[in-house]
Amino acid sequence: MNKVTKVVIAGGGTAGWMAAAALTKLINNLEVTLIESEEIGTVGVGEATIPTLIFYHRLLKINEAEFMKAVNATFKLGISFENWRDVNEDYIHAFGVTGRDCWAAGFQHFWKKGRDKGFASDYGDYCIEQVAAKRNRFAQLPKNGINYAYHMDASLYAKFLRGIAEQHGIKRIEGKIGKVNVCSENGFIQSLEMENGQVIEGDLFLDCTGQRGLLIEQTLHAGFEDWSHWLPCDSAIAIQTKAVEKPRAYTRSIAHPFGWQWRIPLQNRVGNGIVYSSKYVSDDEAKQTLLNNIEGEALTEPRVIKFRTGTRRKHWHKNCVAVGLSSGFLEPLESTSIHLIQQAIVRLLRIFPYDGVKQCDIDEFNEQTKVDVEAIRDFIIMHYKVTNRDDADFWHYCRNMQVPETLAHRLELFQQTGKVFRKNNELFDDSWQQVMIGQGLVPEHYHPIVDNMSDEELQNFLKSIKDGIDNTVNQLPEHWQFIQQFCPSPLAN
Repeated sequence: MNKVTKVVIAGGGTAGWMAAAALTKLINNLEVTLIESEEIGTVGVGEATIPTLIFYHRLLKINEAEFMKAVNATFKLGISFENWRDVNEDYIHAFGVTGRDCWAAGFQHFWKKGRDKGFASDYGDYCIEQVAAKRNRFAQLPKNGINYAYHMDASLYAKFLRGIAEQHGIKRIEGKIGKVNVCSENGFIQSLEMENGQVIEGDLFLDCTGQRGLLIEQTLHAGFEDWSHWLPCDSAIAIQTKAVEKPRAYTRSIAHPFGWQWRIPLQNRVGNGIVYSSKYVSDDEAKQTLLNNIEGEALTEPRVIKFRTGTRRKHWHKNCVAVGLSSGFLEPLESTSIHLIQQAIVRLLRIFPYDGVKQCDIDEFNEQTKVDVEAIRDFIIMHYKVTNRDDADFWHYCRNMQVPETLAHRLELFQQTGKVFRKNNELFDDSWQQVMIGQGLVPEHYHPIVDNMSDEELQNFLKSIKDGIDNTVNQLPEHWQFIQQFCPSPLAN
């Protein structure tokens, strides 16, 4: 129950340096040490994010233009899902709110009746972020009038955050951890011993060592819950290419017979990758598929990355908190990796054990994390489950697999009634409707409160929303033009 005055972060990268920047800048009288090895390094394949990162940046008072210049960032309004609903069928999952809800029913109910009557256009036409993404236009609007995130270089982001942490007194130690010393009485981590013999003591340890989980799993054996039966992809290959077109204001996710491919446009290059199930395709065939579907000169060699989808049974165990890949892995289909890092950090700051590590704090942290991660898990599984594709064994498996009861209930509720309810302040809200409809799941019925509107009133209601969005988007500059004025990267010239 000793007071926590020394925090040791094992590992750098995005997770380690996000934690270091937040702890050093936001908590006083705390000694923070970060251990990383240049030999291991940080790989930057390009990262796509979601709007919650803006909250983290505001906490740290990060200047947005300076950040974007430093990490070659572009703006992101959503994700284009191509060939997911079926081959040659596309839709965009955008970050904004679609249409206007009423107190009793979401906008999807109004849209459903309008669609049945034949005067509603595509669901996405009522979302400003989606319309702007399709037209590749962008600007920051007053009163958060347009929601956005970023595409950025992960290795440069870690470097940027390191600069913030160093300004606020971080102690960085170069080298590899050779041994983890544990107290024989309570099983808490006492210190980390470097390969050169240096010993670093701490009160609280953050495991940012990636999938190996050196502290949380190899030392403390927190356990792992495997979700690969729901998310069968277990491999990825990444490669960077020169940009051959102006960056789009969205990430591209292109489905293949055995997985999917990403394209993330930065200011100076494009991050590409393919995520796949090794049960349905070989590494060599997946690599060739990726190479056949990239544009521009390759800047790096393809790298094969193996992973297992799932989560730690305990994200905080004894005096160790897992942050990033050490806490588990959910494939980057909805760009939630950095969000989960941020959530772990912000949650730790809120529950920080100033007066010593207490089990009640640990339990609360783990319960909140469990709720968050399982909701995101269900959202990602939905993309595979709700599809018309049956052209390959991989998609046949996904269409017919049993899904978690929580997801099965959501899908049944929406299909039969059009209702969606956000639970426990979970991450995704309007996104559920966007993706379910985008994947081809349209409700059978709408809420009867919609019938309070006459057909003419409903038609005018839908038209006013669509016209307002069209008028606003028509006044926005081109995405690339806005970037060149607001945050041009030196590396893009």
